[in-house]
Amino acid sequence: MRVVVQRVKHASVTSGDYFGEINRGLMLLVGVHEMSTNADAEALAEKIVKSRIFEDDNGKMNLSIQDVGGEILSISQFTLYADVKKGNRPSFAKAMRPDEANELYKYFNVLLEQKSINVVQGCFGEIMDIALINEGPVTIIFESHNGKVI
Repeated sequence: MRVVVQRVKHASVTSGDYFGEINRGLMLLVGVHEMSTNADAEALAEKIVKSRIFEDDNGKMNLSIQDVGGEILSISQFTLYADVKKGNRPSFAKAMRPDEANELYKYFNVLLEQKSINVVQGCFGEIMDIALINEGPVTIIFESHNGKVI
């Protein structure tokens, strides 16, 4: 499982009639690998929530999302497992099948919500327009295999 985390001042998602937005917090692009498990979702949720990537009063990244009362915009993104080694068209064969991936994506979001964080979700499997103001910019890639963050 792979999650691209961006620290944001504001982020939003639009898909058809759906609109969701957050203020200060994290925007997550969540990719689910064909071999990802609940243990991967659990390890990443724990690591992301505890990561000190917000600045304290001294300008040092020393505060977690919980410390700053931040929110999360979580967007499913199977393209994080694109394989571009051969040819000019990416292969997405390493991404989990949509029905299974959606279940793991939902589970991951529930884990985040259980940490008392407001989580706004995108629309799984739909075309979405994403807007954000990246604060920093700060962008960090988190990944887990076999229940361990790597």
